Amino acid sequence: MSTDTERVEDGTEASLLESFRDWYHLPVLGVVMLFMVWLRTQSYGRFVTEDGTPALAGIDSWYHWRTINWTAENYPHTMPYEAWTGFPTGTYVGQFGTLFDQLIVTVAMIVGLGDPSAETLYTVSLLSIPVMAALVAIPVFYAGRRLGGTIGGIVSVLVLALSRGQFLSRSTVGQLDHHVAEVLFMGLAILAMMVAVTVAEREKPIYELVADRDWNALRAPAIYSGLAGLALTLYIWIWPSAVLLIGILAVFFTVQLSLDYLRGISPDHVAFVGAVSLGVTAVLTALLIEAPGSTGSTSFGLLQPMTAVLVAAGCVFMAWLARQWNDRNLERRYYPVAVGGLIAATFLVMWLALPDLFDTIIGNATRRMIPFGEATTDTTIQEASPPANFLPHTFAEFGSAFVTMVAGLAFLLLRPLLGRKFRAEHTLVVVWSVFLISMAATQIRFSYYLLLAVAIVNAAFVAELIRLFSLDLTGGLESLRSVETYQVIAIALVVLLLFAPLLPPLATATAWGQAEQTGPQSSSVKWEGSNEWLQENTPAVGNYGGADNASQLDYYGTYTPEDGDYDYPEGSYGVMSWWDYGHLVTTQAERIPHSNPFQQNARSSSAYLTAQSEERAELILDGIAAGGSVADKSSAELEAIAEGNETDEEIRYVMIDDEMAGGKFGAITRWSGPDYGSYVENQQFQVGNETVAAPTVNDNYDNTTMASLYLQDAAGMEQYRLVHESDEYSVVGGMRGRGGLLPRNSVSLRGSGWSNQTQSLQTQLAAARSNDQVYQGLGTPMWDAHVVSSVKTFERVEGATITGSIDGASGIDPENATVRAGVELETDTGRTFTYTQQADPAADGSFELTVPYATDDALGVDDGYTNSSVEATGNYTVGAVVSGDDGMTRYNGETTVSETAVVNGDTVDVSLEEVETAEQPDGNESNETAGDETADDGTADSSDAGAADDGSAENGSAESISAVAVEPAH
Repeated sequence: MSTDTERVEDGTEASLLESFRDWYHLPVLGVVMLFMVWLRTQSYGRFVTEDGTPALAGIDSWYHWRTINWTAENYPHTMPYEAWTGFPTGTYVGQFGTLFDQLIVTVAMIVGLGDPSAETLYTVSLLSIPVMAALVAIPVFYAGRRLGGTIGGIVSVLVLALSRGQFLSRSTVGQLDHHVAEVLFMGLAILAMMVAVTVAEREKPIYELVADRDWNALRAPAIYSGLAGLALTLYIWIWPSAVLLIGILAVFFTVQLSLDYLRGISPDHVAFVGAVSLGVTAVLTALLIEAPGSTGSTSFGLLQPMTAVLVAAGCVFMAWLARQWNDRNLERRYYPVAVGGLIAATFLVMWLALPDLFDTIIGNATRRMIPFGEATTDTTIQEASPPANFLPHTFAEFGSAFVTMVAGLAFLLLRPLLGRKFRAEHTLVVVWSVFLISMAATQIRFSYYLLLAVAIVNAAFVAELIRLFSLDLTGGLESLRSVETYQVIAIALVVLLLFAPLLPPLATATAWGQAEQTGPQSSSVKWEGSNEWLQENTPAVGNYGGADNASQLDYYGTYTPEDGDYDYPEGSYGVMSWWDYGHLVTTQAERIPHSNPFQQNARSSSAYLTAQSEERAELILDGIAAGGSVADKSSAELEAIAEGNETDEEIRYVMIDDEMAGGKFGAITRWSGPDYGSYVENQQFQVGNETVAAPTVNDNYDNTTMASLYLQDAAGMEQYRLVHESDEYSVVGGMRGRGGLLPRNSVSLRGSGWSNQTQSLQTQLAAARSNDQVYQGLGTPMWDAHVVSSVKTFERVEGATITGSIDGASGIDPENATVRAGVELETDTGRTFTYTQQADPAADGSFELTVPYATDDALGVDDGYTNSSVEATGNYTVGAVVSGDDGMTRYNGETTVSETAVVNGDTVDVSLEEVETAEQPDGNESNETAGDETADDGTADSSDAGAADDGSAENGSAESISAVAVEPAH
């Protein structure tokens, strides 16, 4: 009896061990996934605000928040065309408003029982990104297990979970972007293709089975190939530019079919997978087309189904060619050469017959997949820039796991030499991994894709080491008891090699430390107040000028212009700024930006911001309204473009922040030219008792529309006025930064407001500027620096024309006479500045001055105009100085300028009377127009040298700065 009991107990122990061996990976996988979710949600509280407004960690996240809300309002549809960006045309949003948004909204619909609240939608959106990141572990584990067994799969998910860098930073809470979904669905697509080609190698489908319609023999490979095509379609549905994976698969099928033929294996087997899977992708992506005439990669157009058809047809052709090769008894070794020649001929024909498609394919290859030939403007996009040093970058991202991945790829390639079978899925992984390495060297953001290959291929590396050291890690207790000391040492070394660089104490930056620091994106916080002001104090789009057409522009409406150019109703208007901030204008202000982070209209925005005169800036805006290309046109060409334009699609507001005037200006210049070097020069500055050379901006910079508006408060401009400035201030000027001495950079004065401290700093910097001194009161050397509101908003108006004549003057020489008008203004932060305008009178003494500021606030949003937060403190003072044989004669007058006159371009008359010179002591020019020397930062420059001495050279010496070559600030 006892013997039977012992046997049962032995059997039970064996059964438990077998069950553990078969299923232990599931709880391990679950724990790793929970860890990945926890890791990415540590900073959740920073994204939950008291008033319920969203707080997101990236600029693109804000636009996804818009498309998610749009999808929730129009469920289950996604946005076909966006009229609330890219003014005056709108745009197909392409990679926004995709399956990514539908998945999030669907979950919110389930949680909210069909009618989710804004809070529910926001909560689901925040948590969806960490959850998607954790789900990436599933395809990574199963792909890794296919290469290295269960142990290999576990190693793969551990590498994934502990990695820092691009994948982690783009998958934390608050990062409401499609990047993590790209990784998830690429992983699923690759796993599905690995399974499909393996099934095809086992089932061996050939042409004869298709001709005989032997569906029983074809069922398994057809189903798995169809699923692979579906997975690839879902990936493209997440991100239209995923067409690049079709290109990678094209290379894989070309290589694998050639290898199969050279080894005497029928190419039909794998060609069947290519034809079916890419055929399914072609059909399904054709159903997604939103821009029928487009061959661009960022929208659902012709490119995706056309490339899928080409690859599917190519697989069929290569299988047919192999049969023809056999029938003609040609040497097999020439088959790959012929295939390569035919591919080259195909591209030649495409270049001649379909140049747009050719340019798209080659352009995407050089911009996204090959680390050379990128467009100059790509380097102005942080995530699209290549890493400065690739190998150190990979170590920072993956530790030594990148090196072991390369070793794993070598092991895969050496399998035939090691006496093991080399399967088609191995070719797929090798080709795919090589392309991901190239992509990560091309654009820094693609490191999140490379992590997939690093994690999965390390499974093959670990499997080879296990085989090399004869380790049995899946056996029972007896096998574990028989492990030798050298085997334990080998295991420890592998663990240290893979994971020690990612963990303390060797890792100075860990994944959990990086994730814990996630917070709302700084620009979105800085711009929020200005955008809220814009929404509340400007007329709704469609209502400008009292047009009352706002109802035609529903924020969640559906727009489908046939020609890709939306016809905006009268009263619509756009907002000019740099493309970085377009999504914030759309989402926070619910206004329509001209340029956006799609880089739409970036060239025209650059041309406007760098225009060297108000006249040219106006011609550029007129050309934009007329629908013309303006970036590289002369003034005469711009006049021709604008001539005859009858649209009412005008840009009415301009928004500029400290970074545009500072570190981003170099990037702005790259889009339209001239290059950054033409705006800067080396100049001598005083540091203590010494003089040193430092890079600073020149007159070309000062004359740009951006500087004239932002740094000079539109002084001397006729059709632009400041209507709002944020209550946060920054210092903009030359300063020492990470890249050395920078001609222009900016530093935010957080929580500053227009306080006494801010005003004191402004006075000190003004004095330092006037004396060409280096200011060091903030702890870093600064020169030619200004205190400026972090975000300023300007309105474009017709401007009122002040007309009059100099009383009793005749025969005036215009070259010796000047008329000036000025008015003191105050912002709602309490800062005061003086706007001035000047002109030369005619010989008969008559003059005209166009001014943009009103002395009343008679019109507002209800009238279709702006509730400006910048108000005049008094009337305009108009003065004239006439030089003659009898010396200088002065004239003075005063007038009001109504808001109606400013917006309608009306004329205002003023009378000037001669001022008795006896009333002015010698040298006193107090009755000239106030503000004749308007300070660049908005107030009169101080001549108090003591203020400058307090900070400009305190504890400073020439050693604190050193001249460097002038380079653009990025």
